[in-house]
Amino acid sequence: MTHHEDRDGRLAEAVALRGQGHREEACERLVALAARHPEDAEIAYQTAWAHDVLGLEKEAVPYYERALAGGATGTGLTPEDRRGALLGLGSTYRVRGRHEDSVALLTGAVEEFPEDGSLRTFLAIALYNTGRHHESTRLLLRLLAATSEDPSVRQYRQAIEHYAEDLDAIE
Repeated sequence: MTHHEDRDGRLAEAVALRGQGHREEACERLVALAARHPEDAEIAYQTAWAHDVLGLEKEAVPYYERALAGGATGTGLTPEDRRGALLGLGSTYRVRGRHEDSVALLTGAVEEFPEDGSLRTFLAIALYNTGRHHESTRLLLRLLAATSEDPSVRQYRQAIEHYAEDLDAIE
């Protein structure tokens, strides 16, 4: 068995354990694997996620940061995993009270993945936490107008988009 096959097998086992509800054991295995492969972005991301699902946000941060350390082109993450790591770290920063860091990270993430509504939603929450209520509400209204399947929202889509641009307008 090659070193790479061993790594892949151990990673797959840990991810499977998490999927089966054995979250603590999965986390322990991933921490050990991350120690053996400190430069491996995919393992770092999975280890961060394993901590997050256990409510261990503080412990997740360095793993998310390690997973994202290479920047958009050099992380070794698939685009879907990169998107997930950005969302996870941005959300974790916010939960830990690092609101400005959350806004900065999620703003970049939204620019990188403009079609992702979950990133825009978490950015709106972080904006709210920094007191930027107008920006937060504007972002959520735009998202609602663009994505809602509710017929009553769709009926007023143009008005919602118009008011999102200037929430204080009086006509």
